[in-house]
Amino acid sequence: MAAGGAADAQARFGHSVKGLLTEKVTSCGTDVIALTKQVLKGSRSAELLGQAARNMVMQEDAILHSEDSLRKMAIITTHLQYHVEQSSNLQDQLSHLLK
Repeated sequence: MAAGGAADAQARFGHSVKGLLTEKVTSCGTDVIALTKQVLKGSRSAELLGQAARNMVMQEDAILHSEDSLRKMAIITTHLQYHVEQSSNLQDQLSHLLK
């Protein structure tokens, strides 16, 4: 009877160990899946951050180009104002000469 009881205890112990091992394997598999999802999310986040950085650089270039264009337009406006004043002065001088 003692031998039968020992065999029975060993069988129960073996089932218990197999059950614990199965639980651990399942838990590890779940953890690996969760880790994989996090890595993929991190990869996607890094990709989005890289795209945002590229977009910011393009916007900065556009802003600098616009700023340069505005500066050139201000110079042209100043030149046009000068020419308008000169034309007005010439017109006044012609009016005095014609009188």
